[in-house]
Amino acid sequence: MALQSADSETAYEKLLNAARILFYNHGIGGTGIDAIVKRAGVAKKSLYNNFASKDELVAAYLRVRHEEWLSLYEKRCQATTTPRERVMAVFKAYEDHAEYAYEHGFRGCGLLNAAAELPAGAPGRRAVREHKEEVEAILVSHLTELMGGDTENARSVAKHFAFLLEGSISRAGLEGNSHCVAQASMMAEQMMEAY
Repeated sequence: MALQSADSETAYEKLLNAARILFYNHGIGGTGIDAIVKRAGVAKKSLYNNFASKDELVAAYLRVRHEEWLSLYEKRCQATTTPRERVMAVFKAYEDHAEYAYEHGFRGCGLLNAAAELPAGAPGRRAVREHKEEVEAILVSHLTELMGGDTENARSVAKHFAFLLEGSISRAGLEGNSHCVAQASMMAEQMMEAY
C-alpha cells in the first residue's frame, strides 16, 4: 500500500516505502540498509538523516503496518449498521490485507512475520502485541454491544475470534490467499447466530 506517488514523496517516505516492501518480501533480517537505500533511490546519508538506526526504521514500518490494517477496518466499518456487521468488518479487513497485491504474493501478517524475527522483549514485539490487543479490544466492543452489555461473555468470544483470526491469517500466509480467513469469517458468523 503506497504512501504517496513517487514524484511527491520525501526521502523519509521513499525510505519507509522501500523498507515496507523489502521487509515484507525478505524479512527484517534479510533486508540490509544498502538494499533499502537502492530501492528508495536516495543517498545513504538520507537514511541516517531520517532514521537514527535500522531499529527506528523497523519501528516506523510496524506503525505503518498497524495503520494500514486500521484503515482497512475503518473503511469496512463505515458500511456497517449493526454490531454483528462491525465484528465482521474486522474479519473482512483481514481478508482485504490478504488479498492486497503484494509484490511477491501474500506471505502472512507482516506484523507477526516481523515479531518472529525480533528477540523477546524487543520494542517491535511489544508494538505487534499492542496491535493484536487493539484488534481484540475492537472485537470486545462490538461483541459487548451485540450481547446487550455482557462484557464478560464478549471478552471470552472476542478471545476465540482473535485466535480464529490469527490462525486463519497464518494459514492464509502459507496458502497465499484469503480463503482461510473467509472460512474463519463464516465460522464467526455461525457462532454469532446465538446472539
